[in-house]
Amino acid sequence: MKDADDEGIRLAKRVAALAACSRREAELLIENGAVRVDGAPALLPQSRVHAHQKVEIEAGARPEPVLPVTLLLHKPPGTPTAQAHRLLVAAGHHEPERAGLRFLPRHVAAQRLMTPLETGAGGLVVYTQEFRIERKLQEDAGILEHEVMVDVSGAVEPEILARLERSPARVSIGQQGEGRTGLRFALKGAQPGQIAHICDAAGLQILAMKRIRIGRVPLSGLLPGQWRYLGPHERF
Repeated sequence: MKDADDEGIRLAKRVAALAACSRREAELLIENGAVRVDGAPALLPQSRVHAHQKVEIEAGARPEPVLPVTLLLHKPPGTPTAQAHRLLVAAGHHEPERAGLRFLPRHVAAQRLMTPLETGAGGLVVYTQEFRIERKLQEDAGILEHEVMVDVSGAVEPEILARLERSPARVSIGQQGEGRTGLRFALKGAQPGQIAHICDAAGLQILAMKRIRIGRVPLSGLLPGQWRYLGPHERF
């Protein structure tokens, strides 16, 4: 049998003893990123530490619940939406934002996907823990505008563009290259598969599709697989 010292004790128990607080308060200190073990951040209350390890608590830290957050992910094309949440890891956090915001494991727990995309499409998807954001995206789902860039095979003739303009979407030509045309779709209340259906009806073959905006919130420079926090002043 292993000696108890070999297994160590739960970090939350050690922090509770150091801070003279309850076990729940110790868990909150850990979840808020206020605890370091041997100089490294320790974010899991259930992790185990040994007697020789140095446990430090950030000066002035308070045992407060981790506030809910909303995350914006650039889903890569080909990734099923049901699996895209696996990209919400520390390594995928948008580099320019890392310096000012502390990533916590609780930020990606119990996130609800609000804006699914087709597997073949890439671009902006929204996950939230915030009730107000969830309610906003649900209640305004039919009026929020989605901006989607769609590359189709070949040239788009004026009569085809006229057909597209009779659809529920506002469609314009972005750029044309050899063998392909870039189209911009602006569609309120867009549903997965809707733009593909519009293109199919017009006889267009989709080569690539990327959602770059939902309401007033843009993809904002995220590379495929990267995510960022919804800013405090951003509104859908």
